[in-house]
Amino acid sequence: MKVERPKKEVVMRLKRIEGQIRGLQRMVEEGVSCPDVLTQVAAVTAAIKKVGALIVQTYMAECLEKSEEVGSQKTDNLKDFHKAISRYIDWA
Repeated sequence: MKVERPKKEVVMRLKRIEGQIRGLQRMVEEGVSCPDVLTQVAAVTAAIKKVGALIVQTYMAECLEKSEEVGSQKTDNLKDFHKAISRYIDWA
């Protein structure tokens, strides 16, 4: 499986988001204006959504399409994926 590249990309994006969150905390502590803080919140939210989309794409490409499981195991995996997607879509 070619999971390493997407995994590295997800980790890299999450580290960038972590930095954005720290910057957002500093902005709040320093009393930066609400519009500026909300602009950064929007940027972080968009970045999180992109990470979620990348995870979905990776899972679909690497796990579901190339799944060797059969029968109930594959059905269980699809049900779990469906639940996760439903939670993600409700949040997004």
